[in-house]
Amino acid sequence: MNVSSWILCPICVHPRVSAAAFPMTEARPNPLGIIAGAGRFPFLVAEGARRAGRPVVVVALRGLADPGLKVHADRFYWSGVVRLGRWIRLFRRSGVREAIMAGSVRKSDMYSRFRLVRFLPDWTSLKLWFFEVPDRRNDTILRATADRMRSRGITLVDSIQYCGDHLASEGVMTRRQPTSAQQRDIEFGWPIAKEMGRLDIGQSIAVKEQEVIAVEAIEGTDRMIERAGALCRQGGWMLIKVAKPGQDPRFDVPTVGAATLENLHRHGASALVVEAGRTLMVDRPEVLALADKLGIVVVGHRPE
Repeated sequence: MNVSSWILCPICVHPRVSAAAFPMTEARPNPLGIIAGAGRFPFLVAEGARRAGRPVVVVALRGLADPGLKVHADRFYWSGVVRLGRWIRLFRRSGVREAIMAGSVRKSDMYSRFRLVRFLPDWTSLKLWFFEVPDRRNDTILRATADRMRSRGITLVDSIQYCGDHLASEGVMTRRQPTSAQQRDIEFGWPIAKEMGRLDIGQSIAVKEQEVIAVEAIEGTDRMIERAGALCRQGGWMLIKVAKPGQDPRFDVPTVGAATLENLHRHGASALVVEAGRTLMVDRPEVLALADKLGIVVVGHRPE
């Protein structure tokens, strides 16, 4: 995940419920919890879970999640992003035993001024952030969050299990084919992007003519795209986005969508290369249709 403005809101759309509110039977399985950030990803998870017959309990991160998620949830609650204790309490009251993190969170906001006042963290989150993790990298924070939730009976599970049809496929996915120069850039940039992922720095790099223009860090992919466009004003560069080696499928799955394509086009990129089978393309048919319209090559790469 990447953290915005959130204030504890004790009001939920539905009344508080006990664990017995969703009794698990053969006909009605245990509810799935969704910790929802920004974007369309939480919708895909909720829709897929409901198609699979699971009730859905959404804890929506205030200032990030779309209120439209309410219609896809059996229970819907607002919460702050740094109120881990509240997530756990809401899920436990609703009988949730499995949960999924879906949607983007701007981690860079966690370093803004007056962050403790702005985000109003609860005691569970404060203990985790200041006392229970050796560093503040994404994987460290998210794994510690998963461990704390598991200790309270809630297991974070694979975030893409209900939307596998939106994963990138192998090969060229657009009508336009990569040029020989772009193929060379893919082969040059791929191992560098994977190494950045291994170090848990970021998942994306910008490449042109076998040179790295920009590397994603805490600012996130969209801001890195803007920076790459400013540095390479003649355009024609490519974005390479990968899964980390040993990527934990429970969180921080590489994701692209229509907004990514529009941002790439606005800042002069000509190609998008993602990891086949491991990158979520939100509303994939629409994304590929937009790529064709904008003339951006999209490739799903799966190296030997």
